Amino acid sequence: MKQKAALVVGAVAGAVAAVLLRGRRGAPEAPAGGVADPRAAELREKLAQAREGAADEDDFAAAGMGAETIVTDEGADADVDAARRRVHEQGRATADEMRRSAEAEDE
Repeated sequence: MKQKAALVVGAVAGAVAAVLLRGRRGAPEAPAGGVADPRAAELREKLAQAREGAADEDDFAAAGMGAETIVTDEGADADVDAARRRVHEQGRATADEMRRSAEAEDE
């Protein structure tokens, strides 16, 4: 019977703690001196601009990520497979070399 009472008391205490902690997560308080960080205002402006403005196609094109750069070459699969094989072979060779050098150090 005492276990059930302890369980109920623990559940109530947990619920009260959750309510109290959730209430503290509101807007951040202003600094004690009343002086706001000037960087915070600048960041808020940038965030507002980012939310309002749509992604500019010129920015994507400048980064080389334009929507028109979709690859439709059917022969690309063979190139990818060959590149994958080559990378795996190089990785295995490097791992073998590392194992050999570690074994040589142990001797």
